[in-house]
Amino acid sequence: MYDGKPRVVAVMERGTLLDLAQSATFLEQDPTAFADMLSLIHSGEQGLAQATALLDLAPGAACLHVEEVSFLPPILPVQYRDCLAFKKHLENSFAAAERLTGRGFSIPKVWYRQPIYYKGNRMSFVGHGADVIWPHYAEHLDLELELAIVIGKQGKDITQEQAPDHIFGYTILNDISARDAQMAEMAGQLGPAKGKDFDTGNIIGPYILTADEVLHPAALEMQVRVNGEHWGGGNSRDMQHDFGAILAHISASETIYPGELIGSGAVGTGCGMETGRRLNPADQFELEIEGIGVLANRIVKER
Repeated sequence: MYDGKPRVVAVMERGTLLDLAQSATFLEQDPTAFADMLSLIHSGEQGLAQATALLDLAPGAACLHVEEVSFLPPILPVQYRDCLAFKKHLENSFAAAERLTGRGFSIPKVWYRQPIYYKGNRMSFVGHGADVIWPHYAEHLDLELELAIVIGKQGKDITQEQAPDHIFGYTILNDISARDAQMAEMAGQLGPAKGKDFDTGNIIGPYILTADEVLHPAALEMQVRVNGEHWGGGNSRDMQHDFGAILAHISASETIYPGELIGSGAVGTGCGMETGRRLNPADQFELEIEGIGVLANRIVKER
């Protein structure tokens, strides 16, 4: 957001951002592809080629600095799914849940056979730097460090081999979770719901790293810090089912559309519950993924 208007930007060096629509206008090109991120995705290879050419020219009058802007979610997803793809996270979380509830948990066989996911609230996303408002019904709040893909091409019954062609890019996802609400509702064998769905509870950004920059399957280093302290992290190569397998499963007899967002689930030690930590009001956290950047936010508890 700059001067009261959303802008689609490309990252340049040393904290400089190129306003793509403004750049196209200055150079007497059609700016239609840069009306918003979804327009750029729908423009396909032609839009990305135009953006690349604009970056090479980069008229100074279209350049912004990160200090001048506020960050929106790089895309408001047309659909949002979140997976559970890291075994270490699942094992650690089950051990923590057993300590809290006294009930034993084990990884179900279906988790090994197929990707597991739920559909979340696509309207609750905020961006880098935004405050996360503590839901009034929760006492135990947590974060989750995840890698997410943005779908770039419509498809159905996609094979694992075809899947990379349907990925527009990668971004950081922070799935803020009300653990007490989540544990209560999951006993009902459906969900999660209010454990995940509340305003400002989903964060993505700060940027989308285009898929041409990432070998498939993605193997990116991931880490999370809270108030400057390292909490954990890992590497996306450790996903039980990579995004190719995830897309093949989700698209079975179901069309996926450009602009959909699919999260990996938390990387091992990528959430506080795994290591006995929980968020507190005014905590500031930074989620970092190789090549994408740092997604930083803070928790605010309203009176």
